[in-house]
Amino acid sequence: MSKTVTVEVGLGDRAYDILIGPGLLGRAGETVSARLPGTRVAIVTDENVAASHLETLKNGLESGGVAVAATVMLPAGEKTKSFDHLQDVVDAILSAKLERRDAVVALGGGVIGDLAGFAAGIVRRGMDFVQVPTSLLAQVDSSVGGKTGINSARGKNLIGVFHQPKLVLADSGVLDTLPIREFRAGYAELAKYGLIDRPAFFAWLEKNWQEVFDGGDARIEAIAEACRAKADVVARDEFETGDRALLNLGHTFGHALEAATAYDGARLVHGEGVSIGMVLAHRFSARLNLASQDDAVRVEAHLKAVGLPTRVVDIPGELPGPEKLFDYITQDKKVSRGALTFILTRGIGQSFIARDVPASEVVAFLRDSLE
Repeated sequence: MSKTVTVEVGLGDRAYDILIGPGLLGRAGETVSARLPGTRVAIVTDENVAASHLETLKNGLESGGVAVAATVMLPAGEKTKSFDHLQDVVDAILSAKLERRDAVVALGGGVIGDLAGFAAGIVRRGMDFVQVPTSLLAQVDSSVGGKTGINSARGKNLIGVFHQPKLVLADSGVLDTLPIREFRAGYAELAKYGLIDRPAFFAWLEKNWQEVFDGGDARIEAIAEACRAKADVVARDEFETGDRALLNLGHTFGHALEAATAYDGARLVHGEGVSIGMVLAHRFSARLNLASQDDAVRVEAHLKAVGLPTRVVDIPGELPGPEKLFDYITQDKKVSRGALTFILTRGIGQSFIARDVPASEVVAFLRDSLE
């Protein structure tokens, strides 16, 4: 069996560990009780994940002495990140009479982690929280760093709080049950870390991506490297007032595309939006003469090789025009006081925060990208 790798998120007295490796669900009780002795938990999950992993986690928790006081089962999909389902989770936690030092356990992908984390952050003004991410995207990105929330009709993740978990259990073995489309979507976030500031990691992924898909030690190492990258940024900038914005590479374009499809997962899932968004960010950077067109070509070639969409025209169905897409961009939380902020690049692994990007340039670029 592959070993378990530990990555620490260094936040002083709120520091926590990310454990990465196979079989962690079955040992969850001993791991949680060692860090949160005497805790009772509510598990929040979705119907798809529950069918494969809920019993394993419950047995793992209870055999290790952690009482499961409530289980909340929600529909799968991005539309679950809503006020209605937040209310469901909050009611279940309160009905089970869980206390502030008890914990909410998020068993699922980014949707469940964001929603359950938000509930934990607001019930009793903040309960303990454990992330058990079951998708690659959640293991390398959304489960780490404490960003929680739900969507609005006006945009994605516009309602939420920063609420750090006490522990992240990234069981690499559960990824074997992921549909290939979901694994690919998570891979876009893996590649993102190389494109931000770790060019050697991106080059490693170009050579080893098939082994990451196949599983084993290469998968664990890739997840660990992504978590190290994110942990470093979160430790420097927990509340996204500076460097942490770099983690949004590809997301401003990607979130606009998700909003334009009304978060219809049949058409576009988050990681696919990020894939297209990262290519757009590199192409836009080249258009502004900030980077070489060769870098945009290289990024697109790799993401296409693993089976990800890379162009707006890859999204099935009709999309709104460039002006409406621009409206979605201006609703994104990466906009500050009306100034357009994008993560652009000077090359592979040379991303930077670009402020006051001209609106006219963005609209013209979107128009060309829709052709």
